[in-house]
This record gives sequence, structure tokens and C-alpha cells, in this order.
Amino acid sequence: MPGMLIVAVVLVVLVLIILAKTAVVVPQQSAYVVERLGRYSGTLQAGFHILFPFIDVIRYRHTLKEQPIDIAAQTCITRDNVQVVVDGVLYLKVMNPERASYGISDYIFAITQLARPRSAARSARSTWTRPSRSGPTSTSRW
Repeated sequence: MPGMLIVAVVLVVLVLIILAKTAVVVPQQSAYVVERLGRYSGTLQAGFHILFPFIDVIRYRHTLKEQPIDIAAQTCITRDNVQVVVDGVLYLKVMNPERASYGISDYIFAITQLARPRSAARSARSTWTRPSRSGPTSTSRW
């Protein structure tokens, strides 16, 4: 009799594991990237989804909200030879979870590396010694 009880408990645990891997609830403002047998299968948007257990795997979980990312301070020299320390905050939002997962290995690092020289170049194009009532302004656009 105890052997049957152990087999029943093992079967119940196995059924619970299969159910946990089958039913997936994706929260609002999130997207999950699913792979089937190691290959991209699709992107799950918010809601309730059924997956094939042990065949479909959620590989990446992305938030679709805006994320603030700090850009490290760096010193740059303006047109009129004034040293300025520039730092900033970059807001990014994942628009395509598939491309964010498979298009690049670390998209947050890549975006910060693209933003740093642009902010320095924009500050370098401006002049800071010209008197102005509203403060220094720059007419260049990113």
C-alpha cells in the first residue's frame, strides 16, 4: 500500500509540473519570446496562453514600459574651448521584442554607447561664453 501512495504522489507532482509549464499568464505591458525546440516560435503579448510543455520555452521576458537609463558623465570641449561635463538620462522602450532578443546581444548597452557620443557632439557644437538671457541654447537636433 505505501508503494501505491508514493506512485500517486509522484504522478500528482508530475501533473502539476506539466500544468505549470503549459499555462502562461503574460502581465500587462510585457512580452515573452517563445522558442519551440530552440527556434523562434512567436511573441506572447499580455493575456493567458497555452504552450506545449517541454517543447515550447519562454526564452526572453521584456517589459514594454519606458525604462530610464543613466548615461555616465563625460567631459567635452565646446566650440569656444570651454570644458563641460555632460551626463543624462535616456528613456527607451522596446518596440519589437523579437529584434531586441535576437538582433543584438545587449540592446541596453548598445543604446548607451550610441547616446554618449551624440550627447558629447551636441554639447561640442554649442557655445557657452556668449551672453544670453535664457542661458545657453543649442539649435542642433539629434
